[in-house]
Amino acid sequence: MDAHKDGANALFILLGAIMILAMHAGFAFLELGTVRKKNQVNALVKILVDFAVSTIAYFFVGYGIAYGIHFFSSAEVLADKNGYELVKFFFLLTFAAAIPAIISGGIAERARFHPQTIATALLVGLVYPFFEGIAWNGRFGIQDWLAHTFGAVFHDFAGSVVVHAVGGWIALPAVLLLGARRGRYMKNGGMAAHPPSSIPFLALGAWILTVGWFGFNVMSAQSLDKMNGLVAVNSLMAMVGGTLVALMMGKNDPGFAYNGPLAGLVAVCAGSDLMHPLGALITGGIAGAIFVWMFTLAQNKWKVDDVLGVWPLHGLCGAWGGVAAGIFGLKALGGVGGVSLWSQLFGTVLGVAVALIGGYAVYGVLKATMGLRLDPEEEFHGADLSIHRISSTPERESNW
Repeated sequence: MDAHKDGANALFILLGAIMILAMHAGFAFLELGTVRKKNQVNALVKILVDFAVSTIAYFFVGYGIAYGIHFFSSAEVLADKNGYELVKFFFLLTFAAAIPAIISGGIAERARFHPQTIATALLVGLVYPFFEGIAWNGRFGIQDWLAHTFGAVFHDFAGSVVVHAVGGWIALPAVLLLGARRGRYMKNGGMAAHPPSSIPFLALGAWILTVGWFGFNVMSAQSLDKMNGLVAVNSLMAMVGGTLVALMMGKNDPGFAYNGPLAGLVAVCAGSDLMHPLGALITGGIAGAIFVWMFTLAQNKWKVDDVLGVWPLHGLCGAWGGVAAGIFGLKALGGVGGVSLWSQLFGTVLGVAVALIGGYAVYGVLKATMGLRLDPEEEFHGADLSIHRISSTPERESNW
């Protein structure tokens, strides 16, 4: 029976890892559909290469920082319990690799390629696992202190704060240090619109992310006996709430409509195992409103050229999700209980602080030493031709 249990758990978490791996195709196509055509190839290559770099950084450094585990044993040892510890690494790697995938959308169209791969290695190897270890492995005694002080640990079931808020708040200093795309904002106060290059690809990316998210959330139980359909239905309700509110507030804009479900899913990750489905619906709806409102404000008034809106989508909606778990997770509001709003606030603020400090440190040093952005001519021609020497849609066929 133990062998069957180990095999079932390994398969369960492996399926989750595969579903989240597929989400990275969603990141790629969401970015591809949003950026201008001259930057589509770059979007596709960045997501793939960032995943590869993340795997190396997390395998050799990051996973050890977060969990104190390494894989420098014989294959015979690693294969114990049907290789459960290995597939658990694979599963958690797909979360870690979401950090550069999130950032990629914010810095699109003007970031140099190799400095970003270095940033990916540093963020996934050092910054992200530092907070991951605090939240999910009790590092440095912070969770014990929260439990003693407020009666409950910081609860983040599937990463509203650990993954999304951290990724979004790391992206913010990267976007600010890069500066806006050339020609986006005029000296006279005007703005040049850069509409999405392909709504169908944007929608495809959003759909892939949405479907994969059910592996992201449900399989965060990490074993079959802890799996609960409540997580799946709460994810569904938050997705629907985010979609409808973003559609209404965005006045039928398809970009807002397709980011709405993502906002809802970001926000529900933390408390998806605690909330009543009605609480999840409200959480998702509020997240949809946060995204539309803050994306518009940041782009149009503050002139923060965050191309895919990753700071409002992941940074702000993720932070809201951390707080929402402490509200709608309470028994008084139909939740499971065992959560403290004060612990949620503390953990969320800590995650944001780690992300901001880490983001400014990594991108600040890279800007000072290597430079972060393409030169004006390269940016004018687009990252596809400047970096990869090919466009997504060649103007003419070759003669041979």
